[in-house]
Amino acid sequence: MSKYRTHTCGELTINQNGKDIILSGWINKKRDHGNLLFVDLRDNYGITQCVVEKNNSYFQKLEKLPLESVIKILGKVVKRSKDTINREIKTGEIEISISSLELLGATKELPLPVFTDQEYAEEIRLKYRFLDLRRKKIHQNIILRSEIISFIRSEMHKLGFNEFQTPILTSSSPEGARDFLVPSRLNPGKFYALPQAPQQFKQLIMVSGFDKYFQIAPCFRDEDARADRSPGEFYQLDLEMSFVEQEDVFEVVEKLMSKLFKKFSNKKLLFEKFPRIKFSDSMMKYGTDKPDLRNPLEIYDITNIFKRDDVKFEIFKNLVKKGSVARCIVTKKTKDKPRSFFDGIDNWAKEQGASGLAYFTLEKDKHLTGKGPIGKFFGSDALQEIMKISSAEIGDSVFLACGKQNEVEKILSHGRQKIASDLNIIDENTFAFCWIVDYPMFEKDEVTNKIKFSHNPFSMPQGNINNLDLSKPLELKAYQYDIVCNGVELSSGAIRNHVPELMYKLFEVAGYNKKIVDEKFSGMINALSYGAPPHGGIAPGIDRIVMLLAGEKNIREITMFPMNQNAQDLMMNAPSTVNEDQLKELNLSLKKKK
Repeated sequence: MSKYRTHTCGELTINQNGKDIILSGWINKKRDHGNLLFVDLRDNYGITQCVVEKNNSYFQKLEKLPLESVIKILGKVVKRSKDTINREIKTGEIEISISSLELLGATKELPLPVFTDQEYAEEIRLKYRFLDLRRKKIHQNIILRSEIISFIRSEMHKLGFNEFQTPILTSSSPEGARDFLVPSRLNPGKFYALPQAPQQFKQLIMVSGFDKYFQIAPCFRDEDARADRSPGEFYQLDLEMSFVEQEDVFEVVEKLMSKLFKKFSNKKLLFEKFPRIKFSDSMMKYGTDKPDLRNPLEIYDITNIFKRDDVKFEIFKNLVKKGSVARCIVTKKTKDKPRSFFDGIDNWAKEQGASGLAYFTLEKDKHLTGKGPIGKFFGSDALQEIMKISSAEIGDSVFLACGKQNEVEKILSHGRQKIASDLNIIDENTFAFCWIVDYPMFEKDEVTNKIKFSHNPFSMPQGNINNLDLSKPLELKAYQYDIVCNGVELSSGAIRNHVPELMYKLFEVAGYNKKIVDEKFSGMINALSYGAPPHGGIAPGIDRIVMLLAGEKNIREITMFPMNQNAQDLMMNAPSTVNEDQLKELNLSLKKKK
């Protein structure tokens, strides 16, 4: 038996009534009732109510101790009366009558309250993260994260995967984000890079003859912070498989995700078999390659409507003549919605930087008409054609946008979510997974107008790889895929290009000659030349999975020690300056700003 406790603060029940026990923990709350002092004692496992009478010699000592003091108490388990039972905690049927106590850890004045989950300033929360982590909600989130990772490991082993660790100090490679660089003391003037992902290493594991690999991999990218992305490091379930096609990867991930989300949430899975949606279809129907399929609204192309003579909406007609696209969203049975609903959507779009969202409602008396600011500009036949394209019916409303394709996709993607939210038609009690497939191999850089890889440069292109037509690279599709849940991208993956000659050709299209490829990817290109199996994989983000299951919107709430928006650790004062001796040892000097 430990001298600090016979039980935890989360396990005592009426089965222990009358027993002498020892508990240790933090003072969570105190309630002074005059002759009685009630103390909620908290540890990692729960809360137990303890009580001391005024005639007890320890009453005054306990009365003076501040919240979050660490104490050890000796006492007896007492059954509570029916009217004092607390059903909200596991120990709510009993309390501890204190016979003695010992102060184990004193506390200074608290910079933030611990017994409540109320919002508090981020700077204070991160500076005193050790206190923030004592709070119930975030404490439970971190335990949930641990349980999720443990479950994933167990399931991956059941699926026949071996867990291997890949190097943290490696070489820099052009993978899309900025590297964190580490100077080498033994090799002056040279640098390691922290891995943005174990991409090359996990492919080398397959070349080495191991069949199924996974790890809970730390990844490092010098990126700006977002609500769903840490500015420095994050973790992913990295996996790779040999002798597989795209569907083999999907089968493994679907099994894992289905089990994982069913175990750790009461929400339903909208699809037991995740839908496969082509990238081009997703951009058309949802305006994004991260669609929230809980939202029933879809986007329809009505560009040709504005080439008709019976449409007089000149603003859109002129834009279409210049090459713009016109698309719309239809809301069902919204004819009785007040004008404020429609104007609210229009004003919201303007706040997003768009010109607004035009709208009208379909009505029919003697003739089919459009009610609303722009309805009068559409003839009956044109409205009928819009109804045919969009499956709209009388009483439905149509929101329209026109402009450059990427701009229209962006505003209608966000508009789709805004409108659905305002109409309350998103089922918050479901998880809707899907696969986005058939990504283009290349895309054109909007700034330089040069051809670049659109996704992963190590992906296998679709088509006959022995006779691939590279004359129209923007038409080339790849075996690349994303897994998305509720509008959140969990991961990208691909079937890999394991043919060196083909890799050289594809990199050449993107502006990398053979010499550059040999320099940047020497380890991989060399390994692929010695008999590489067809292989593929994916790497779902642990942080985003936990966010979904915990119902959190910010990655900070499920990360133990996160950085702030400026990539600073306020608790440990990182990044920090280093002294001249350290720099000299690394053959470095700092250039002072003018």
